[in-house]
Amino acid sequence: MHHAVRSRVELGHGPPSAALSRPPRVRSLIDADAVRVLHRSARILLNNLPELTDRLVAALREREPAYRTALDSDPTGTWQEVHRSLRHSVGSLIDPRSTRDAALRCSWKIGASRAEQGLPLDALLHAFRLGGSLIWQALVEETSRTAPEDVRLLVHVAADVWNFVDEHCTLVADVYRRTERQHAWRQEHRVRLLTAALLDGTSRIADVAATAEALDLPEQARYAVIAVAGTHQGGRASVSADVFPADVRVHWHAGVDVDHGIVLVGDGELPEPLVRPSTGARIGVGPAVAGLAAVGDARRLADMALSMCPDGGGTVRLTERLPAAMVMSCPELGGALAEEVLGPLLRLEPSDRDILLDTLEAWLECDGSAQRAGVRLYCHRNTVLNRLKRCEQLTGRSLARPADMVELSLALTARRLLRG
Repeated sequence: MHHAVRSRVELGHGPPSAALSRPPRVRSLIDADAVRVLHRSARILLNNLPELTDRLVAALREREPAYRTALDSDPTGTWQEVHRSLRHSVGSLIDPRSTRDAALRCSWKIGASRAEQGLPLDALLHAFRLGGSLIWQALVEETSRTAPEDVRLLVHVAADVWNFVDEHCTLVADVYRRTERQHAWRQEHRVRLLTAALLDGTSRIADVAATAEALDLPEQARYAVIAVAGTHQGGRASVSADVFPADVRVHWHAGVDVDHGIVLVGDGELPEPLVRPSTGARIGVGPAVAGLAAVGDARRLADMALSMCPDGGGTVRLTERLPAAMVMSCPELGGALAEEVLGPLLRLEPSDRDILLDTLEAWLECDGSAQRAGVRLYCHRNTVLNRLKRCEQLTGRSLARPADMVELSLALTARRLLRG
């Protein structure tokens, strides 16, 4: 519409040879007459804008289901939006130079607000084209009523009217997609912040319901957290995607060094994580907790399990390493226990110390069998027994007394986990 006053030769419409064969003055007179007819009819439309708005609103209700919903939920706001758009569009027919920017700003705002509201883009573009069609139809009707002989002149501005519609549709589509991307980013950022607070244990009780809605997870259910650290073949992202079967609901939160998955356990048991040894991934699995608000505790326990994973990769369930978890939960007491129980061994020469500690660990791992411990250590069972007797003498603990066995086992665990 903003091109309506330009010469048809300048616009480049129609066969070039026909334009050159006619005197320029005749062509410009035809354009001038067409613009005069256009302005006359457009002024009448502008004076009857409420009626034109009602016609477009009725067309939208009848022909565009998405706008039918918008009209039902906000009839006044939608009517005013249509009225503003038509006012700028018709005004651009009369004075394109001074109204073009305002018309573009109006369309920009409509595109942005409708994108925020989630109105489908196809519906929005359909509405703009319906508006353009209605304006053109009203122009023809008004010219036919007041000056039927001038209707033919409107042909010379028809392309400009539809160029205006296309320009605004392009603008609306562009701002819609841009707003949609920004909205998606804001939503993703919000979900990430809510998830981070949940995992850190800093989420307020009042925010848990909003977090449950954002993550599409029930607020009251059983959850477990798994911690994944991967170093080979594509990193943690590819590892995390394959940790559980597809039917297990997991919400992933990517971190700098560790990814955390919030797993909906429900009434059943947490499935065994799937990890390929070749990935080098380390996976720590915490015990289930009750309610989304307790996910912070679950994450802390999953991290503890992760810290017990071998460097080469593997999976550790904390429920299978509870004694070690007790040591890790308070490193200061674990270190004090190791020093109190194993102190005399730790102060030996390194070679002597390592032989005795390795023998004690092997014997415990072999369920107290000196024979199997000897096979593992490549020595005779009597050698194992002699070394164990020396451990008893140095530590003052008896391997035949259950309480002493517990102390020795926990002390060895503390030393192994804490010395790094």
